[in-house]
Amino acid sequence: MNWLLLILGGLFEIGFTTCLGKAKQSEGSVMYLWYLGFIISLFVSMGLLIKATQTLPLGTAYAVWTGIGAVGTVLIGIFFFKEPAEFWRIFFIFTLIASIIGLKAVSSH
Repeated sequence: MNWLLLILGGLFEIGFTTCLGKAKQSEGSVMYLWYLGFIISLFVSMGLLIKATQTLPLGTAYAVWTGIGAVGTVLIGIFFFKEPAEFWRIFFIFTLIASIIGLKAVSSH
């Protein structure tokens, strides 16, 4: 169950970075709504990470949480913010994914 919470927390990390990107592109009240989404996503993400680390090793949980956030944020950047999708960026995204899977595989929980 805590692995699911950790994955969900990583997805909310993607949410708060996406909201931050959208806020930078917005003006007026729309910008403040994106910042509100950022704050809510940040609190939910951190709360889920805290809950998951009650039974999962802290180092593994943090690495997986940040890895999900990093991979997801790069993919959101490529697909929605027109960031470059160069070979080496994609290659290293796949190495991050492999590392996340590896950490899950060797975890004792």
